[in-house]
Amino acid sequence: MNLFLNFSTYIYENMESLAIEVVEGVLHRMKLDIPEWEKEQAINMYVELLRFMGESFGNEGKESVPEFFIDWSKKNAAMQISSRGKMSEIAVRYPPTRDVFTEIVTEISIELGLSVKENALIIKRINKLLDISLNETIFAFEQLFEEAREETQKELAALSAPIIPVKDGIVILPLIGDIDTYRANYIMEHVVPKIADMNINYVIADFSGIYTINVDIAEYLHQIGSMFQLMGIHVLTTGLRPELAQIVVNSHINISAIDTFANVKKALESVK
Repeated sequence: MNLFLNFSTYIYENMESLAIEVVEGVLHRMKLDIPEWEKEQAINMYVELLRFMGESFGNEGKESVPEFFIDWSKKNAAMQISSRGKMSEIAVRYPPTRDVFTEIVTEISIELGLSVKENALIIKRINKLLDISLNETIFAFEQLFEEAREETQKELAALSAPIIPVKDGIVILPLIGDIDTYRANYIMEHVVPKIADMNINYVIADFSGIYTINVDIAEYLHQIGSMFQLMGIHVLTTGLRPELAQIVVNSHINISAIDTFANVKKALESVK
């Protein structure tokens, strides 16, 4: 145990130089050139990690994971998300980090006279910390990626169905892009209530900007039109190309009950 205390003391006395050695070693192996601020951030983190390791090896029963290390891992994930980077760009740094730590620890163990078993125990603890760091980074990346994807979906959904007032009591609802279940739900949950609060008499649903829809989405859009009608809002449909009209027919919607026009201009002219 005295040898472990010697190892702990060595770590404490050389934290900064060892942290620099780890960072420089990883960058050299990977042939990476990162900004100075990022290098300083990594060095500071490894200084704290080495401090924790010193305490851990000085106290045999202490094998918890430092909170700052988990936070650092999560920040790495957040930085990748904000820069639109890939998780793989972080993951590839872990194997060389293990190698560098293994070499440094082995050199220290030889210098202090630690046994092969003691050296292996230290390396095992370091690998455990790195495994936890990698897992936390992956979990955080996946969570942040999903949050960013959902936010993007919301933005695209809003852009795909803008509300355009043209006259008192009349709005145009141009449907743009690919309308999927998510966007159809967005229209039902956000666009319909907004139009209901606008004292609208006519909604011109323009399909000319839609790329593709399927039978299920056609039925969904029909339900949205029915909701408008129940609220006393008359729905006019424009821009329904032949292939889209065929999908509507295939969905068994009664197309004869739909007021359709070639374009928005014709629909506006029909409103008295």
